[in-house]
Amino acid sequence: MHDKNFTPAAAVGEEPECNPTSNPWFTDIVERRYGRRDVVKGGVAVAVSSFLATSALAQGNGHGGNDDGEDYGNARPRRRIDPGYQAVPAFNPGFEDQVVVPEGYSVQVLSPEGAPLAAPYPPYIPGDFNTGADRESQAGAHHDGMHFFPLYRGARGNQSGVLCRNYENIDQVFLHPNGFSRNADGSRPVEDEVRKEIASHGVGVFEIEKRANGEWRTVRSKYNRRITAQTPMDIAGPARGSDLLKTKYSPKGTRTRGTVNNCANGYTPWDTYLTCEENWAGYFYNTVTTGRPREHSRYGVPAAATATYGWGTRPEDKYARFNATPSTPDFYDVQGALQDYRNEANNFGWVVEIDPFDPKSTPKKRTALGRFGHEGAWVAPTTIGKPVVVYMGDDSRGEYMYKFVSKKPFAPWEACGDEYLDEGTLYVARFNEDGTGQWIALTFGKNGLTPANGFNSQADVLINTRSAADYVIATRLDRPEWAVVDERSGHVYLTLTNNSARGTGNQPVDPANPRAGNPDGHIVRWREDRGRFWETEFTWDIFVFGGPSLQTVQSLGAVAPYNANPAYAAQVFPGTDKQAYLGDDATFNSPDGLWVDSHTGLVWIQTDGYSNTARGFGNQQMLAANPETGIVKRFLVGPKGCELTGITATPDRRTLFVNIQHPDGTWPNINGETRPRSATLVITKDDGGVIGT
Repeated sequence: MHDKNFTPAAAVGEEPECNPTSNPWFTDIVERRYGRRDVVKGGVAVAVSSFLATSALAQGNGHGGNDDGEDYGNARPRRRIDPGYQAVPAFNPGFEDQVVVPEGYSVQVLSPEGAPLAAPYPPYIPGDFNTGADRESQAGAHHDGMHFFPLYRGARGNQSGVLCRNYENIDQVFLHPNGFSRNADGSRPVEDEVRKEIASHGVGVFEIEKRANGEWRTVRSKYNRRITAQTPMDIAGPARGSDLLKTKYSPKGTRTRGTVNNCANGYTPWDTYLTCEENWAGYFYNTVTTGRPREHSRYGVPAAATATYGWGTRPEDKYARFNATPSTPDFYDVQGALQDYRNEANNFGWVVEIDPFDPKSTPKKRTALGRFGHEGAWVAPTTIGKPVVVYMGDDSRGEYMYKFVSKKPFAPWEACGDEYLDEGTLYVARFNEDGTGQWIALTFGKNGLTPANGFNSQADVLINTRSAADYVIATRLDRPEWAVVDERSGHVYLTLTNNSARGTGNQPVDPANPRAGNPDGHIVRWREDRGRFWETEFTWDIFVFGGPSLQTVQSLGAVAPYNANPAYAAQVFPGTDKQAYLGDDATFNSPDGLWVDSHTGLVWIQTDGYSNTARGFGNQQMLAANPETGIVKRFLVGPKGCELTGITATPDRRTLFVNIQHPDGTWPNINGETRPRSATLVITKDDGGVIGT
């Protein structure tokens, strides 16, 4: 999450740390597995040598492509390919406010913030002088995770589909061109400003098609709709009806309104969209400062309206619900909860399922998947007769990695979310220093999750997922974000974006963690026992560490920022003294978005970090990697201030959709407008080939 003007209850880019436990840090486990000497030297890319070729990583600029003459269209090639394009430079002063892609590729801007999206299709007023009512039918802000659902089978499905796209957050300074009104106590005197902010969150569902001239456009379609932070939602699964979800709006605890901070995503085999509520806690406030319930404290719900957007200061019920202050002394007084919105925050932090093909359907919050800062919800490849498995990261410092395993075995002829996402087992990951790991069940009555230890039902466990994971001693991670599955190898990849708090509080710099701030992040991967996603044992390794190139490290010497020991940027393969480095064509920091193309086998990496030309980092970027050869190449560099996020493709992989979120220059500069706007990129290869080849 990022906001140039205001970020609720958090530093830019992340939630406040809320984990008070002494559970083990993953970085300490890495040190014990690979050895302190290797970790101190191994900042850029620590990986098992059987998976990454040393020479390829050392060069960082290998050559790939379809040299065997195969057509990588709808048919999946027999082998993984290497990125087959000339890498884009990390930075170029002449391109700092543009999108840069390799030679031979073209980019179109599609549906930027404020573009008409649903009926009555109000036109965008340059400068964004639209009203809140307008925005309820327009594209929201901060485009993030998305998925393309083809409308037809075969070739026509590559030219027409429904795009589901998240709108994560807002930039108030840009959203209100004449400025916004706010009193010293955080209260908001102008209702339409609040209405516009709420409407800029959520999800857009809209049809797009490829025209005869090759350009894509939004179609005014029966599928088009906006889902915002006010849209009615059903609560499904084990927590439905819990006393902890009951509010003045829903005395039975079965419904709520809206979805916020929608970050990464997923999609199901039954063609529904999963949107994820990430940094939701900072939208609410509870002014009670003593005896705060763990449902608030463990998730970082702030104590003052000034730490939020102030929506809850409005008197109208649809806004006042963001004030979670109890009206009676006993927070757990059920009758009191029916008179206020003390429990409204508990209705957020879920995965929300949306049917893109039924605009009259009500989105459902799937409580069986747990409540936390959901970064994504990736459904593993399904097998008939075996459970459905969903992988989910909790994007905050010191939080955990989860997976859900359905109770019911998969049968495509009866597939729907009610069948597979409401009953099952939620697990949290524990990583061991010997390269093994276990999934620990978060099930009421098991693993100490009992009334004696403060857990009174499965609904209680799920509403307090973080506390349950604390209790079973899960492994704390440095901001676990996107998790995706490589169908070819069975590996699951997880980005650990960074940890800016390393060296402070309960995260001191020590021999195992020598870099204060750990600004560059890394990607971990694992494979479940026997390749079965529903198993409870796995083996793991580090796929790659972000960091500068060898050339940059050598040029910086001992004054390298964040790095007292320049050799820390080296890669050391376990059991050897061989060092290798990502080359200038492949350096990056703060990995965030991930996608594995099952056709080409390429692992696509998107970043959301910092620019620092001295360390070799320009604007945020997207890279592609072949995990078997180790070839990594930078494919795209975005405009200044942006985050690269959201990635999906047509079935033939000849059109790639990528989101530019929160640029802060003048991009996309449509018709000369200088106001920056998030937007979707449509990327094609000039020769009509498959992206990345």
